[in-house]
Amino acid sequence: MSDKTRRIDVNYLARVEGEGAFHLVLRGSEVVDAKLRIYEPPRFFEAFLRGRDFREAPDITARICGICPVAYQMSAVHAMEDAAGVKIGGPLRELRRLLYCGEWIESHTLHVAMLHAPDFLGYESAIHMAKDHPDVVSRALALKKVGNEIVALVGGREIHPINVKVGGFYRVPSRNELRALIPRLEKAFAEAITLGQWVSTFDFPDFSFDYEFVSLRHPTEYPFNEGRIVSNRGLDIAVADYEKHFQEQHVAHSNALHSVRVGAGPYHVGPLARFALNSDKLPTHLKDFAKNAGVWPVCTNPFKSIVVRAIEVIYACDEALRIVRSYEEPDGPAVSVDPVDAEGFACTEAPRGSLYHRYRLDKGGLITDARIVPPTSQNQKTIEDDLRRLVPTMPTDNDELLQWRCEQAVRNYDPCISCATHFLRMNVVRQ
Repeated sequence: MSDKTRRIDVNYLARVEGEGAFHLVLRGSEVVDAKLRIYEPPRFFEAFLRGRDFREAPDITARICGICPVAYQMSAVHAMEDAAGVKIGGPLRELRRLLYCGEWIESHTLHVAMLHAPDFLGYESAIHMAKDHPDVVSRALALKKVGNEIVALVGGREIHPINVKVGGFYRVPSRNELRALIPRLEKAFAEAITLGQWVSTFDFPDFSFDYEFVSLRHPTEYPFNEGRIVSNRGLDIAVADYEKHFQEQHVAHSNALHSVRVGAGPYHVGPLARFALNSDKLPTHLKDFAKNAGVWPVCTNPFKSIVVRAIEVIYACDEALRIVRSYEEPDGPAVSVDPVDAEGFACTEAPRGSLYHRYRLDKGGLITDARIVPPTSQNQKTIEDDLRRLVPTMPTDNDELLQWRCEQAVRNYDPCISCATHFLRMNVVRQ
């Protein structure tokens, strides 16, 4: 291979939420440097939450992301209720899980079928893929629509729901309204299985790593809203102890923070982590599906995250059906939550991984301090390390292949970089 310096610029990484750059320096086949640069300025959500009433946090934080607003709302309401010492149970808790099911269905389906599958089949986009696989795209759009319908019914509208409040909801659906979803959910469940079977047949690069997986773990459920923060390397902590064990670091080449576990380094959140730490909580039919798909009980190949994501779509459809069939209307849409001088903590499982919120309130219920750590921010250092490990396994003299595989590796994480800042221009320098 020639030792001359070569440069590749990818001005925009398609099929990812946000913008950024990847800088790669090669000396022969050796990776000298690899940097994932997030260059858009921060959006200061934590700063302009200060001074706002604690009841405003769910609606404000939902605007952080148009793809997973439910996750931000749920982490916010749980943190406020934690500060007030309020615990929500019964039908209201079930409705929150149902709302999360809707978000997982629509977000995961969008990523699996529209953003990630084209990588494995050699298409530039889902539009190009649709020419040869119209049934796949059509079914995926129908499946995503069911997720949107759940979010609209429970949350008040599909994007940035307005029905979520601290203590519950402004309005709860009737039993008949929810039961009307059953035929569509039953069809969605079947479509999700078909989608999962399809993606499990893809050819996957032989690329695995011994990650530290981190996610919530609940004693009886596959986690959405509640649980302890655990890892496959012995971590087991209450959510309130998050900042004692995880640290965000400034890096010179990026406006976005890199998260690390104190004393341990980078870690991995998202579907692979949830599955690795909670697969025993899945119903038997999904355990069998995972075995047949070759990802049971733990998958350490990030390219196979598309399969695990599809399994979580099936689970979300299944769980939604369970909730809808057994739903009984609560006595009221919400419980009272009064202002309190306290600090509240919460972590929920967004489609992309664990989402941490912490708020400090004064006695009047005004927010005096806020901390939000999105899943993509937590994964950024791991993504960068994946790129550094991946490049030496490839023919590095083929710039087009190198660019394509690196972009695919980033999309393994379904990064919503707008949640943190934004994302991919790729710059390759050969020495």
